Amino acid sequence: MALTSRFAIDTTALIAGAFLSTAVFAFAAPVSTWIAFGIFIGLIALGGLGVILDHHATGYLTHGLLAAVGIWSLVATLVFTGATLSWLIVAGAVAAVVLGVADLVAHEVTTERVVHQLEVTPTPEAASV
Repeated sequence: MALTSRFAIDTTALIAGAFLSTAVFAFAAPVSTWIAFGIFIGLIALGGLGVILDHHATGYLTHGLLAAVGIWSLVATLVFTGATLSWLIVAGAVAAVVLGVADLVAHEVTTERVVHQLEVTPTPEAASV
């Protein structure tokens, strides 16, 4: 089974958001701000790539929202300071995790995914009838 770009983008967003939500509290404010800046640039790129490569409405929606969260959070890293910035970074990271999980779940419950996984093999009893 091949790894889809949708799965790779969503998993990367999930991991990046989880890392960032803990890095904010693990590092000093200037360091975590620059880490967040870099990760949000990556999330913008991932969201844009997902919109380009995906062929489903849920993918367009979630990847577009991922890019929008990345853009807003990137602006927040440049505008805000102190505790407000830390919590906005955490909010952006949690939003990335939620969008990644939501799109992974949406992909798994689609009928297309079920049809691609369904494999019919005849039994010996059915072949003789």
